[in-house]
Amino acid sequence: MSKLEKLLQRIKNNPKTVRFEELDKILRREGYDTSQPRGGSSHYTYRKPGVRSLTIPRQTPYVGEIYVRVVLTALGI
Repeated sequence: MSKLEKLLQRIKNNPKTVRFEELDKILRREGYDTSQPRGGSSHYTYRKPGVRSLTIPRQTPYVGEIYVRVVLTALGI
């Protein structure tokens, strides 16, 4: 099992303790492009051709569970 597969399994089992960097890594490996916020915003937008864009706020220490579930749904997990 690769590191990415282990990370996905951990996120799927416990979506409440996911860091922004972990979601960012997964989305980038799945082919999403990111645009950083401007003007003091904390929301990052991820885009991939043919797929609905995802907007995720950078929160500390963990990203909100609803955003993690949206990412898992978008990836078909």
